[in-house]
Amino acid sequence: MVSAYILIQTEVGKASNVTREIGKIKGISAVDGVTGPYDVIARGEAADLDELAKSIVMPIQAVEGVTRTLTCPVLQL
Repeated sequence: MVSAYILIQTEVGKASNVTREIGKIKGISAVDGVTGPYDVIARGEAADLDELAKSIVMPIQAVEGVTRTLTCPVLQL
């Protein structure tokens, strides 16, 4: 199992809608609006990195209002 934080930048005024839409994506365990250089941070879980990209990150990037994402896989130290 792979977990990752996905940091998301949105168009001005779109963070609320983006947060709602991302919460509907299968594999998303948490999503929050934040302040700073990113507008939304989501936590996703998938079987492997390929599935994470295909079933979580790509659908996030397709949400209207999303302008950029940064995916940070969680390490098990």
